[in-house]
Amino acid sequence: MSHSQKRQHSKNKQGLVDTEVPAAGTSEVSDPGACSSTALAAASTSTPGEGSRYKEEEVPSTSRKSPESEALLGDTLDKKVVDLVQFLSVKYITKKPITKAEMLKMAGKEYEDQFPVIFKKACECLEVVFGIDVKKVDPASHSYVLTKTLDLTYDGILSDDQGIPKTGFLILILGVIFIEGNRVPEEKLWEVLNMIGVYSGTKDFLYGEPRKFITKDLVQEGYLDYQQVPNSDPPCYEFLWGPRAYAETSKMKVLKFFAKVNGVDASAFPPWYEEALRDEEERARARIAATGGTTA
Repeated sequence: MSHSQKRQHSKNKQGLVDTEVPAAGTSEVSDPGACSSTALAAASTSTPGEGSRYKEEEVPSTSRKSPESEALLGDTLDKKVVDLVQFLSVKYITKKPITKAEMLKMAGKEYEDQFPVIFKKACECLEVVFGIDVKKVDPASHSYVLTKTLDLTYDGILSDDQGIPKTGFLILILGVIFIEGNRVPEEKLWEVLNMIGVYSGTKDFLYGEPRKFITKDLVQEGYLDYQQVPNSDPPCYEFLWGPRAYAETSKMKVLKFFAKVNGVDASAFPPWYEEALRDEEERARARIAATGGTTA
């Protein structure tokens, strides 16, 4: 690899790591194209199983177009996004479908014109932070279901009425492992997690005690392998994809997820795209071999 190729590889890698990760515990709302911290605010205040508490916000006058009134309108809509994220996360936990009419009723009739924007931002937050997809199942009634993204079957919820989905956090870790060469030193992973406000040994409202969740829970679930680096002295440890991660998702699906959050095509990250293509080809050959050589 030439010097220029290495520089481009490093630039792509930096972009992939930096731009798709929501910052935990922040209060600033980011660009609508990425997940804002409103989802995190919703997670910190919601208590699944107790129902949802929604506060109707006063609608600012639209007759004036001053910067102050527009900023107030933006803040109000962001609060509505928080409300909708909380409402949908409860629906996910209870495994109940949701209709557009229900969401409009929750948001308030006066927000009907702004609802498409509110809904779009809420869906983005659910996908990036919690790893939840909002899918339309009945166009006639505008009915939606909430499912885990990337075909992963694990969401980290201890029971039907306890906790919040942690699939987004798992996807982030799998992505970091992939872009670091399919294995990442433990200290490097914590560097990335520290960037989003997640620290070992601290209590996080999204993930509980992060170190236990990563080194114990996800390892026991088969999504991660946590092993000592060969011949390291003093002992150092690293993370790799576990067998369940390989069985349920793929490098291409993970790469497409991060590319989507960045607003680009997966091919915008050539080194990983090429590797993901090779992985898809190997999986196809393995499937063919498993069926006795017949084509799919």
